[in-house]
Amino acid sequence: MINAVLLDLAGVIYDGEKAVPGAAEAVARLRAAGLPIRFVSNTTRSSKPTILARLAKLRLSVEGNELFTPAEAACDWLREHGRAAHLLVHPDLVSEFQDLPADGGMAVVVGDAGDAFDYPALNAAFRKLVDGAELLALAPNRSFKDADGKLSLDAGAFVAALEFASQRQAIVLGKPAPGFFHSALATVPCTAAEAVMVGDDAETDVAGALSAGLGQALLVRTGKYTEGDEARFAPSPTATVGDIVAAVEWILARRSGAT
Repeated sequence: MINAVLLDLAGVIYDGEKAVPGAAEAVARLRAAGLPIRFVSNTTRSSKPTILARLAKLRLSVEGNELFTPAEAACDWLREHGRAAHLLVHPDLVSEFQDLPADGGMAVVVGDAGDAFDYPALNAAFRKLVDGAELLALAPNRSFKDADGKLSLDAGAFVAALEFASQRQAIVLGKPAPGFFHSALATVPCTAAEAVMVGDDAETDVAGALSAGLGQALLVRTGKYTEGDEARFAPSPTATVGDIVAAVEWILARRSGAT
């Protein structure tokens, strides 16, 4: 039984500045079928309002409570633990970290900082960590599909460098952290076993979702997907399909009992 759908954004709904062909119509089919949808993105270069505005331009009407981002999860963690933030994030994401604790303990927050990943910035974060700060990783992704169509380093490599140097383990807040998937599912009337994840990253999206207890996870051959990804990480995808349109066909066929 499938009673909820979690959708990645980059590589699934859009690729660069363009929508994946048929994405808006595919999402509309899920909504028409009465399936709750939650969008779970590891994007850490854009604020939540910016992401929502981008989706609107692509003819996708998404409510704020349907979109879950690692920055939002980080702010919740910081407030819950009373920690001030030392940010190593993209300049466009800084606006997300407002009205947070200014004193007490410290936490280093690492996202995809882009060109801000220079030695002074990394060393400043390292010094905070050796002084006792917690290390929060917005996402541990290895790579992302850049604007030129090629893969580029994502935040995961820099998180690993800080872990190695400081001998501190990062707390991961985005995918594949089970809590990230569970936070999204907590807002829909179904169990994890009744949910399906659709993503283009076999490691963080698919294996992460299955390890978190979701019943099924589909890998699409768009976005960052490269040949053989479905066999590189465990658990393996429930199925590998061409794109979001094919994923929706797969979901609706099984929800209706067809084979």
